[in-house]
Amino acid sequence: MTEPQIPPTPTPAPVSDPPKPGPPPTPSATFTQEDLERIAAKEKSQGERAGARRALEEFAAEHGFANVDDAKAFIEAARKAQDEALSEQERAKKKLEADQQAIAAERQTIAAERRALRREQALSRLGAIDAKDDQGNDIPNLQDALAMLDRDLAATPDADEHTVAEAAAKLKARRPELFGTPAAPQPSQMPPAPGGAPAGGPPPRQAPAGRPGDRGREMARLRGKVRDTAA
Repeated sequence: MTEPQIPPTPTPAPVSDPPKPGPPPTPSATFTQEDLERIAAKEKSQGERAGARRALEEFAAEHGFANVDDAKAFIEAARKAQDEALSEQERAKKKLEADQQAIAAERQTIAAERRALRREQALSRLGAIDAKDDQGNDIPNLQDALAMLDRDLAATPDADEHTVAEAAAKLKARRPELFGTPAAPQPSQMPPAPGGAPAGGPPPRQAPAGRPGDRGREMARLRGKVRDTAA
């Protein structure tokens, strides 16, 4: 007799974990107009920098540089050389200006020396020379005359030789003592004549001193002489 077969016990299904709750929903962000403008400006700036970087890379590659840094180094070296050359030109320019000023000053000095020599010669020809008196003191006739002539020609500092000669002649007429010619005494300064007469005329006749009778006889003699001459 066949034994009845017992069906296998079914395997219980694994119990799954209960579902975990998900993260809370993110609240929707709210942007103001200023926030939007700031974000747009940032993106624009980033785009411009990226565009500039690409432009630099293209420039470097076009001119044979391996990268942008090599191009920057080359540009900086060229700029430094240009600055040094410009500084050299500036130094050369300043030196040229200094040389020109020195030449102009030397020309002015030479012109002044020639002007002084021309005037000294004109005065010396007329007799104005420095001398010494009996005591050995210096008499600066030429120097004094030169100072006066410079004042006379102050309005015409570049006067020619003829004008200088005329001015020197006028100075000699005005100040002859500077040219070795004694000045003519003025009437008020003339020395008294001998006998106590005033300068510039003969002494007055003095009546002969004597007794009153002698004076009468002298007058009678003079009247008789006058009558004899008239007859």
